[in-house]
This record gives sequence, C-alpha cells and structure tokens, in this order.
Amino acid sequence: MQSDKLISVHNLSVAYERKTALWSVDFDIPQGVICGVIGPNGSGKSTLLKTIMGLVPPVGGNVKIFDSNLKHVRSRISYVPQRESVDWEFPSSVLDVVLMGRYNPKNLFKRTTKLDKEIALNSLEKVGMLSYKDRQIGQLSGGQQQRVFLARALAQQADLYILDEPFVGIDASTEEAILAVLTELKEQGKSVIIVHHDIHTCSRYFDYIVLLNTRLVAHGWKDEVLTPENLKEAYGSQLTILSEVANELSKSASPIREKSYDDK
Repeated sequence: MQSDKLISVHNLSVAYERKTALWSVDFDIPQGVICGVIGPNGSGKSTLLKTIMGLVPPVGGNVKIFDSNLKHVRSRISYVPQRESVDWEFPSSVLDVVLMGRYNPKNLFKRTTKLDKEIALNSLEKVGMLSYKDRQIGQLSGGQQQRVFLARALAQQADLYILDEPFVGIDASTEEAILAVLTELKEQGKSVIIVHHDIHTCSRYFDYIVLLNTRLVAHGWKDEVLTPENLKEAYGSQLTILSEVANELSKSASPIREKSYDDK
C-alpha cells in the first residue's frame, strides 16, 4: 500500500561546529500540498532543506521521502537552492541552465534530445523567460535568475519541488508569477516545500506549515499552525512587529516580511 506521506522527519538533529541548528525535530508532511517552512532567522529552515537533500549530515535521526531513502527517490525531487549560493558568472545561456534539469545523473554524457529542448523551452515560457533564452545567466536581474532556476526545476518534471527562499530580493510581479506556477504544480498532484518569510503569503497560498525555532514549534494545516500562540513561541521578542499578525491574516494587509539571510 502506497503511503500518503511526502516526508517523514524523525528525531532529526543537526549541528555546525558544535552549534545546534536543529534539535530533535519530528514531523510528517502529506503529499499534494504546498508546505511552507517558516520561523525566525537562524531557526534552521535552510538547514532542514539541506538535510532532507543529503547536503548536510544529521547528528541524529532520519528522513524518509515517499516512504523511502533519498538515494532511491532522488530523481523524483527537484531542489532550488538560495540564489546567493550560485556562481552566476559561469558562462552559460539561460537555455543551457534550464536544460541542466533534463540531465540524468546516471547518464551525464547523454546528449540532449529534441524533446528535452521542447520541455526546456516550455518551462521558460511558463515563467515568462522564453525571450531571454540566449542571454547569459549572469546578465539577468535577481528576479529573472530566480525565474530561470524555477524553469530548470520544472524541466526536471519532478514529483517534489524543494525551494529555499525563492522570493528573497525579487519584485512583487515575479513573486506572483512563481506562486502561480507553484499553485499549478499542486493542482497537477505535485508537492512543494518552500522556505519563506512572509506570513501573509503563507496564509494565502500555502496549505501546510512547519514552524521552527531550532526545535519544532508546530506543524500541520495552516489554520492550526498560524495562531498567535504558536507565532509568539517561535518568534519571541522578534514578534514586536509581528504581534498584529493574527489581525493581519484576516485582512488584505501588505506582506509582513522579516529581513532574510542564510540561516545556518
């Protein structure tokens, strides 16, 4: 019988140079949702994604994806790292970058086919970047680069998309375009996990929430997690600006966003 669990994280602990980044974190995420991973700066959000992707080793606990180990399901996952972690000076065109999503790790020397190119071009069209296909990637703005990385993820045609802070440093129109693509993926039965800082966007677009502050504060459907009590426990003194979050969530207020940085 196939499990309906997308990811199961059990008793997960991670440390960098003896500094705890995650401590005894335990939760499940169901399939077919857009799941937001939120929490204050330094709470372990990016660390969680990197550990799920096998980029950071845990000191304890384990992660199951599609009820299996990562090595057995890696081809079903597309990971979009933080934009700041990418070398944008690498001399590749936009189309070349998106075609990377078509490479098979088991056959890196396989030449791309006509179908691969069609899928790549279609992915660029979905994110509004088709007219930039011959542009060098480093010549694009931050928002354009983020769209291209999303197109590369789409070209992979994965079942699970993991995005680490894709909205940092981009304009509102790019954010709306990316959210529209992510919503379409969910409607196709795909799953999305995304680190984000905007509580208002989480309440509007996401289904499921994992709220962290080194430890797990809460996880579940957004209405169960985005409560004043949980947010106060997670953000503590940082909640001075967010103290009206409960009211803002019920209004069409402008996004409440904290300053972001890599949260190792």
